[in-house]
Amino acid sequence: MDDAFTFIGNAFGEFIRFIVNGLTGFFSGIHEAAGSFMQGLSNSLGIPITVITLLVLALGLWLLWKGVAALMRNAFFAMLVWWLLGVTVLSWLIN
Repeated sequence: MDDAFTFIGNAFGEFIRFIVNGLTGFFSGIHEAAGSFMQGLSNSLGIPITVITLLVLALGLWLLWKGVAALMRNAFFAMLVWWLLGVTVLSWLIN
């Protein structure tokens, strides 16, 4: 009887180990992919990878997106203003 519970315990432990190793590998792969993406992005734009530069980049892209949204509403003056602001913010960032 004791051997049966030992076998069940070992099988359950191996199953948990399999799940944890699989998830560790999965998240490690995501981490490496995100790191490679950020490295390629920073190399192509000529910016360092810092929180501030990423926030400024996100702000500039958001401003450009607002310009696209204004274009969809046929608000051409607003589109020009949003795009001018977006390009200005991004030009501060990109070397």
